[in-house]
Amino acid sequence: MATSESEQTPLPEPTGGLRFLSRAKDRLRSDLATRRPWKEMIQPRGFNIPSTFKDTIARIKINLAYFRMNYTILVLLSLFLSLVWHPVSLLVFVLVMSLWLFFYFLRDEPLVILHRTIDDRVVFVVLSVFTILVLLLTHVTLNILISVSISGVLVLIHAGLRKNEDLFVLNDDTEEVDLEQLSLVPASPISS
Repeated sequence: MATSESEQTPLPEPTGGLRFLSRAKDRLRSDLATRRPWKEMIQPRGFNIPSTFKDTIARIKINLAYFRMNYTILVLLSLFLSLVWHPVSLLVFVLVMSLWLFFYFLRDEPLVILHRTIDDRVVFVVLSVFTILVLLLTHVTLNILISVSISGVLVLIHAGLRKNEDLFVLNDDTEEVDLEQLSLVPASPISS
């Protein structure tokens, strides 16, 4: 039986920037795969007022974990919309976000500068300070603070009011697991 050339010759591995872009695309695709359906997030029968403060906190923890990607998309969309009327600031925001993606979010290996490994906390602090300074220079800091504050409050309100009895996730064995049973509350010892 004859084999085709594509079966005999493996595809070349991407190098340098192409490898980084390939990894970034794969990671972005896997992160976007964790997005939950929007209908599930806003279904009217999924909301009620929690009975206690402790119940509200438990709901917020579960919903923030479950709808993490949806909430991130909403906050970033709000931030983008707050900058639409400031094109220079929008361009600066995109450049700063690309720095965050490159140096913090999409790295698989530790950052090494001058043969020294840089801790992730140092990278986070440096990028945070740089972002704040750049945003102060673009004169849209108030827009960004208002946008992030409003979207953050709306996310917390949604997470506190959204019931989580009907939310299910798949664990590594592809079994459905009720989110209420996910170690948020320590199991009580069985008395014999």
